[in-house]
Amino acid sequence: MMRAILPHPRLSLMVFLLWAVITNAASLGVLVVGAALAIVIPALTHDFWPDAPPLVRPWRALRFMGLFGLDIVTANWRVARQIIGPLHRLSPAFVEVPLDLRDPFIATLLGSIVSLTPGTVSIDVDQQRWVLLVHALDAPNPEALISEIKERYEQALKEMFAC
Repeated sequence: MMRAILPHPRLSLMVFLLWAVITNAASLGVLVVGAALAIVIPALTHDFWPDAPPLVRPWRALRFMGLFGLDIVTANWRVARQIIGPLHRLSPAFVEVPLDLRDPFIATLLGSIVSLTPGTVSIDVDQQRWVLLVHALDAPNPEALISEIKERYEQALKEMFAC
């Protein structure tokens, strides 16, 4: 019964909290609208959400979030230096990262992680060839970028979800 009303409880909570922050009002009417949106939006989008595999190593996920947070800070610093410096030194490139993952949810999660790290944007997850297409602001050595993504992110996701 509860799963029918809230098919994605964490998403519902996030929608409600985001609504509360965006509206910046604590009136009963505004909170009721937020609660309605938190129920309706996940229910309407339920069919679009892939089933996430179970997280079998949550302690690894906590460690990964710390590493990822550090990577975001250092990448911001690196990108800021690159943008301020001479732009002719940049080597932008499209790089195809071959994936060992075969789960669409985890591959999409990997693409999101790559996009959140400044200096790289995932363009596509090709599920026929299992390749992640990435655009990098500066990739003088594309093989090094591929190794970094596979070792730092893909391997960690495989361990967290036991793929």
